[in-house]
Amino acid sequence: MTSIHIDRLTLYEKDYLQWLETTIEKLRDRDYTHIDWEHLIEEIEDMGKSERRSLESNLIVVLLHLLKWQYQPESRSGSWEGSILEHRRSIRKALKDSPSLKPYLETIFSECYVEAVKQAKAETGLALETFPIQCSYQLVDVLDDTFLPESEDV
Repeated sequence: MTSIHIDRLTLYEKDYLQWLETTIEKLRDRDYTHIDWEHLIEEIEDMGKSERRSLESNLIVVLLHLLKWQYQPESRSGSWEGSILEHRRSIRKALKDSPSLKPYLETIFSECYVEAVKQAKAETGLALETFPIQCSYQLVDVLDDTFLPESEDV
């Protein structure tokens, strides 16, 4: 720690990394009186939000590429399949690290599908009506590396 004393609020605002290092040092030393609790709690809350946002983003990408795979079979590519695998892997890793995210994943599934449909419309140029209103995939299939939907006659 530097010999220059910097007010902890100022430190958090001016040098986030130094604030982190100082906070970790204080926690290790059990110097609980001098911890910037307000920002520490905020950071921990943000970590949880970040995990949920990442899960949501990965799910949207998987759904998007499954839709493109199904509704634009003539444009299929290894990069679509690779992206599906990569984002499935990220979802599985997140669920392995934090099993409590599984109910959240189930809760956001329909919402993520709606977002994936909007993105698929934009990326494919197909009419919004091309895609089913309700997701025709089951979550278990979406996460299964062997699942790729059959082509639809568009």
